[in-house]
Amino acid sequence: AYNCLIHFYKRDLYTIHMGDPDPIPKYHHVVPTTQVKTGDGVAVWEDSEAYQEYLGFIIAIGESVKGRKITEEITMSCCCRRLVELLTILRKNIGETPPCEMQSRYGNPAYRDWFTKLETSAETLVGDLLCTVGDEWGDAVVELVPYLVNSFGNKTRIDYGTGHEMTFVMFLCGIFKIGALKEADRTAVGMKVFGAYMTLCRDLQSTYRMEPAGSMGVWNLDDYQFVSFIWGAAQLCEKARIKPKSISDPEMAEMLCKENHFFACLAYIHKAKTGPFHEHSNQLWNISGVPMWSKVFTGLIKMYRAEVLCKFPVIQHTLFGSIFTLQKAIVKNPSIPTADVAMERPGVPGVDSPRPGIGMGSRFPRPGIPGIDLPPPVPGITMQDIRIPPTACPMPGARVPGLVMMGQFPGSGNPTQFPGPCPNTRLPAPDFQSPKPTVSLIGPSESSNP
Repeated sequence: AYNCLIHFYKRDLYTIHMGDPDPIPKYHHVVPTTQVKTGDGVAVWEDSEAYQEYLGFIIAIGESVKGRKITEEITMSCCCRRLVELLTILRKNIGETPPCEMQSRYGNPAYRDWFTKLETSAETLVGDLLCTVGDEWGDAVVELVPYLVNSFGNKTRIDYGTGHEMTFVMFLCGIFKIGALKEADRTAVGMKVFGAYMTLCRDLQSTYRMEPAGSMGVWNLDDYQFVSFIWGAAQLCEKARIKPKSISDPEMAEMLCKENHFFACLAYIHKAKTGPFHEHSNQLWNISGVPMWSKVFTGLIKMYRAEVLCKFPVIQHTLFGSIFTLQKAIVKNPSIPTADVAMERPGVPGVDSPRPGIGMGSRFPRPGIPGIDLPPPVPGITMQDIRIPPTACPMPGARVPGLVMMGQFPGSGNPTQFPGPCPNTRLPAPDFQSPKPTVSLIGPSESSNP
């Protein structure tokens, strides 16, 4: 049978039409480059084989970590152990490159020294990793090194975001695709290897005060991560006694941070941010109203597709070579959940901004916001020329403050409002008790006044 980690459905396809092919494809390795140069190229990416492989990999790892804990004993292959050792070496480099004294909020320049060490040693680290597993994968070093180098932030801007996290996931997926990692390694990669990566990234973020790349503030799920939440939710789909309503509890996050990716992210948020949770992490607070972790898992995958994988500011930096190509996918991966609402792609960079609020000159119409009236028309001035503060006018398809587009999360399809004195606000109730999340499964009510 065709032993393919990502496209499980290909096993029957190849067996029926092509017999029993070589289980490991032969790649002509090249240095990967950025190939999505315009907003229209995002559609090519979404229809590509690389898109199917990448999302299929995330789902495959998610399925393998269900009911598992980071701290439990997991059998690790030689390649997995070498990956953890590689990340440990990079983490030790932080201690050898202490931060400089600085007055600015973000961007400690000592990070550039750490990054230079990474660039200098990356080829040796990846070469030792693959040669330890087998000599036949030595040619893949030239293609995998750029993925590793770009997995920890940008040297010039000293920032980190979901695009860098995506690059590391592609690095892991690429090692699977060339055959150095096997199907039996999925759980160890999702728990141990990715756990070591997250520990390193949090140390980098806190030590060098790395700026969130492309952050949209409270409109983000998180300033830095997304895949970590997906795999953490997958862990809780089985054998979990806690419910999503525990998301906003800092004590619960601290207790579970060593066992679960999702709560490890929450614990870091509680340490890095102050103030009411429903204000600084409004999206997570709303997701806490979803009744089951299985729905959170599938909903986050849909949200990831809509909020990260179709955004040009992210995909323009994605690397493609022989392992990941933009060739059109022959068949679609049936395990990828489809969004229940239409996903709008960003338009021209710098004009159609990916951040909340619609910039001047945007091609998108301004959406009506309940409780916010647009200024009356002025002769000679179109609505496209009127600038509205981002907090008052979210991007197209976005949610009113305090609401999350829960169309991605499975449900009855009808608006569900949780009881409370202030159902459509994210402010605390008059008695100042902890507010309950407001969840709308299909967005703002149709009865709202534009």
